[in-house]
Amino acid sequence: MQPLDSDSPHYVGHRQRLRERLLQSGPDTMQDYELLEILLFAAIPRRDVKPLAKQLLHEFKDLWSILHAPAERLLGFGLSESASAALCVTGAIALRAQKKTLMGGALLNNWQRIVDYCRMTMAHEKTEQFRLLFLDRKNRLIGDEVHQRGTIDHTPVYPREVVKRALNLGAGALVLAHNHPSGDPTPSKEDIAMTRAIVEACRPLGLVIHDHIVIGHDRVESFRNLGLL
Repeated sequence: MQPLDSDSPHYVGHRQRLRERLLQSGPDTMQDYELLEILLFAAIPRRDVKPLAKQLLHEFKDLWSILHAPAERLLGFGLSESASAALCVTGAIALRAQKKTLMGGALLNNWQRIVDYCRMTMAHEKTEQFRLLFLDRKNRLIGDEVHQRGTIDHTPVYPREVVKRALNLGAGALVLAHNHPSGDPTPSKEDIAMTRAIVEACRPLGLVIHDHIVIGHDRVESFRNLGLL
């Protein structure tokens, strides 16, 4: 550890100690705000960022929400463009890495991972989106697409278009997923009717719908677990 200049700001030593702790003991030994501090160090080189990290966690509640917050909201919270970009790109990298680990793997062998991925991608969306996860005949994930985007409480989905896209990709099965921006993942009557229409459209072509996952803020519902599939 290099000695610090006595005239250095107090946060310089704090930054050095945090980095050393991260490298020597690993991230599991650190609080969320400390990890966030380290991420902000490069983007905000001349400021004590501990208060800012704690304020962000108080405002957004968890790290994932911070990393996927709209840029304009981060800017409005007082972050610079470089700091906002650092947070956004970290969230994007984490999401892409998660998707990469899923692609080509046997999806049904690790169901929790796909639920976690859907939560990561959709739980903090402000409007509804309908996502399709395409599987081959061995139940390996071969595609993941946002099929439709809607309003705060409605997404138009057309079963014929779902079937067409599945056939184009050579899929043998699908997992449906959509979010409820209200936070309550309980399926609506419209959700149930739409899912049944997709199942009926897929059945003559041998396409299997393994599940329809509904994502809320803190909870996830599964059509299969609820006996709706």
